[in-house]
Amino acid sequence: MNTIVMKFGGTSVADTDKIKNIVKIVSKEVKKNKIIVVLSAMAGETDKLQKYLDDFKSQNSIESDLVLTSGEQVSIGLLSIALKKEGINSLPLLGWQVPIITDDNHEKAKILKIDNKRINKFFENNDVIVLAGFQGINVNGNITSLGRGGSDTTAVAIASAVEAERCDIYTDVEGVYTTDPNIEKNAKKISKMSYEEMLEMSSTGAKVLHTRSVELAMKNNLILQVLSSLTKKSGTFIVDENELIEKEIVSGVSYSKNEAKVTISGILDKPGISAKIFSLMSENNINVDMIVQNISQDGILANITFTINQKDYNLTKSVLENNNNELDYKSLSLDKNVAKISVIGMGMMSQSGVAEKMFKTLAKNAINILAISTSEIKISVLIDKKYTNIAVKSLHEVYNL
Repeated sequence: MNTIVMKFGGTSVADTDKIKNIVKIVSKEVKKNKIIVVLSAMAGETDKLQKYLDDFKSQNSIESDLVLTSGEQVSIGLLSIALKKEGINSLPLLGWQVPIITDDNHEKAKILKIDNKRINKFFENNDVIVLAGFQGINVNGNITSLGRGGSDTTAVAIASAVEAERCDIYTDVEGVYTTDPNIEKNAKKISKMSYEEMLEMSSTGAKVLHTRSVELAMKNNLILQVLSSLTKKSGTFIVDENELIEKEIVSGVSYSKNEAKVTISGILDKPGISAKIFSLMSENNINVDMIVQNISQDGILANITFTINQKDYNLTKSVLENNNNELDYKSLSLDKNVAKISVIGMGMMSQSGVAEKMFKTLAKNAINILAISTSEIKISVLIDKKYTNIAVKSLHEVYNL
């Protein structure tokens, strides 16, 4: 029998009725396949646990991971009870029981190893394994968590380890759309897209899949399907680009309002200064995205602008202010009122004019571009946050999505 991994997020296990609905989905597949179900905590539970930790100002510790990973224990226990009541032999497992071995980075651990022989042994007496997502254990025996969205990563990692036929990611939407249907009512579900496109969409604001899980699936050539746990419709398949019969020039428009713009003005234009700035960012685990550097006409001073995630706003400000003696800049400004808008498509590699159409459309709507970044299959621009909706809607229309 083939193995299928089925991952259900927080909204799919939000209450006992939703959990009973998962039993119906699993019961249809269990007759044909061995099933590993990966669960998140019930909707809102991890946020509640995080607030407890915030009260104690605890982060990146053994204790914080013990607290954060407790939510999944409840959801896997409840589903296993429900499955057994329907006559389906199931075994609930926490990450350490598999075990899922990770590194020592609490709250953002990376998976190092999964013992697939033990998983196969669990199937000797069980039809379904119900596995807690988001968690593992390090070599010192301490519980670790994989960071927000980590249940997606757990599902893909376990599917790769057992060489599953595919990994189905169940959510509250029917698949990946050409853009956010909450902004553009004409957004369409995409039936099939490449790993690369999904990676770009995830990293630029689409919240359907965690970026790490897509990277892992691409590395192992594992087929992903994103689909709804509430309908019987097929979803969006994430596959190797060679399986795409026709590559769309632009397949989607994504956006992120979680950006902040950092501008360092009046800094000396000399070798090594950029390296100092971004070394400070790296040392403090601050991810930097768009980067723009402007040189004054006299060639002496420069301005450097880059974007960060809003969660790093205070840390970035503190790091740069505390190191001004070394950097010697004239002024520093940070702005949260920005948004990143991206157009993505495999066809960009062979078609010209995508950028021109994007810039003309934004100009037509009087939207100023603050920064630009590109890849082979993506163009991203930074704009004033208040223009997010009109930018998304107008670009979705101009590319005939």
